[in-house]
Amino acid sequence: MAYKFQPGKMYRMPTHFGPLMGPRQGPDGRKFECVDNPKNTSVSVSFLSNAEQLKALLPECFELGGEPVVSVYANYMKEIEWLAGRGYNILGVSFPAVFKGARDHVRGPFLSVLWENLCDPIITGREELGFSKIYCEMPEPRITSSEAQAVAGWLGFNFLDISVANLRPKSENSTPAKGGGAKVDGTLHYKYMPRTGEWGTEDIAYPVITPAQGGHRKVEEHLIGDGCITWNRARWEDLPTMYNIVNALADLEVVEYLGGSLTRTVGGKDLSDQRILC
Repeated sequence: MAYKFQPGKMYRMPTHFGPLMGPRQGPDGRKFECVDNPKNTSVSVSFLSNAEQLKALLPECFELGGEPVVSVYANYMKEIEWLAGRGYNILGVSFPAVFKGARDHVRGPFLSVLWENLCDPIITGREELGFSKIYCEMPEPRITSSEAQAVAGWLGFNFLDISVANLRPKSENSTPAKGGGAKVDGTLHYKYMPRTGEWGTEDIAYPVITPAQGGHRKVEEHLIGDGCITWNRARWEDLPTMYNIVNALADLEVVEYLGGSLTRTVGGKDLSDQRILC
């Protein structure tokens, strides 16, 4: 007898072996509270860019949400409970956007791309949440008392260098970063899956949001510094499946660097509050 799907259980391909484990479904269906994990170190750099270039990267349902500030961040996560204590690293590029729908009117960073160095969170995040996730190699960052450096690559081709120098505690007199004063409802994404056999046609395509509220994230250390990034332009031969992504980001105008940071946090959430915008 053929199997039937169990109501209320989460499935991914291959479905033939029953519900599959992941960040939002553990053994016996239990949830992960994310109170004391993951332990995360983040290296980030922001810069003022060109509004017209950023608008060209937005789906039609979004608008640019303020000053054209791009944030590039590399996160290194450890002791993740849903991976039985293992970790993985991510690299994201975001800028402010607004969605104005029939029901929802929200603003926040639009996550244009998120690289990760492990397939399990890539698959679960793309299929279940609608994150624009792809793969890259991300060795551990080099961190000293005054500087943090990180790199990302693919099969030997290094496509990004990111660094924050002159690290120091953030003082009360520090000037707020441009674009940092607007209310943030959550992180914005665009979920897209192609329809099999009808190439160029979507099976699903809609905006989604990761709400800003909720979770158990605690900041243990936050340092600021002078940030800098270098995108290394690629040929098709260098990055066959994503050279156009890297080159589009390399082409973004850097009007002014707005600083960088090194942040250490503990805790988070399982992102099961992700929802479709309409």
